[in-house]
Amino acid sequence: MATEYDALLLLSFGGPEGPEDVAPFLANVLRGRPVPPGRLQEVAAHYDHFGGVSPINGQCQDLIAALRHELDSHGPKLPIYWGNRNWRPMLGETLQKMASDGVGRALAFVTSAYSSYSGCRQYLEDIEGAQSEVGPSAPVVDKLRAYYNHPGFVEPLVERTAAAIDSLPASRRADARLVFTAHSLPQAWAASSDYPVQLAETAGLVAADLQRPAWSLVYQSRSGPPSQPWLEPDIVDHLEALAAEGAQDVVVAPIGFISDHMEVVYDLDLEAKTRAGELGLNMVRAGTVGTHPRFVRMIRELVLERLSEEPTRLWRGSRGPAPDVCPADCCPVTRRPAPVDPD
Repeated sequence: MATEYDALLLLSFGGPEGPEDVAPFLANVLRGRPVPPGRLQEVAAHYDHFGGVSPINGQCQDLIAALRHELDSHGPKLPIYWGNRNWRPMLGETLQKMASDGVGRALAFVTSAYSSYSGCRQYLEDIEGAQSEVGPSAPVVDKLRAYYNHPGFVEPLVERTAAAIDSLPASRRADARLVFTAHSLPQAWAASSDYPVQLAETAGLVAADLQRPAWSLVYQSRSGPPSQPWLEPDIVDHLEALAAEGAQDVVVAPIGFISDHMEVVYDLDLEAKTRAGELGLNMVRAGTVGTHPRFVRMIRELVLERLSEEPTRLWRGSRGPAPDVCPADCCPVTRRPAPVDPD
């Protein structure tokens, strides 16, 4: 039988909203893990370019507003709550508010489309920790499935990437290199999850719809020590290789992210684009799905799946839909390296 739910929870990473927030935010991210001071200062400096404000919280608010309109217009009419892993509103505070409002069971939409420790299992651990903070009155929270191959995620990516290609002069579009990016992870984390496979599936679906058989999948924003292997190639290294091959234009599509937060606007729009210019490459960046209407509708469709006794599950590609409930042994991590960069 279908389960009844009282609310929808948007669960995200969180980010500072002013210069005074940066240090305590990073302390929340690190939670006592040893990170070299130089790396910590380097990450903190990213926020200086934006007045100490991460874009991610504002983008979550925009998504909530769009989703509230979608649910009010088409149902189901569930209240929407918002909680973060690392900054206000903190998840524990949100679950306490939900409990005070009488919410007994909620669905959680996580702002990560793929399966990995940091993008899936860690959020489940966050929920368990927040429930322990609240105590017996804490609501039950069931996470919606991974949506990397849902049409509501793939189709907006196609549209955003097509727009980036179309921004090039018509005579150069066919020869432009198409590069998909996602956050790098420690190879040990990647080996225990479907993260690289899911990314390749999404990239292949987008490229096929665009009729672009030649494409690359690269990674960005690694934060671990040099001695620790992370997923490669890095976006900057790949740009250097493309320049050496004589490429003129490159279209970078950040399919690993759902919004233009810090790792997009800093790592791609600033660092990668600057390096591309030094190499003589014309780099254009595709937009993320953000509040694209099809993406917002996808969230409603994922909710309806869990409310229905005979759900209609939508997906693209060959892997089928991700399971509603993650297997007990999915995305394990035997030792925890330095956390994935904030935002």
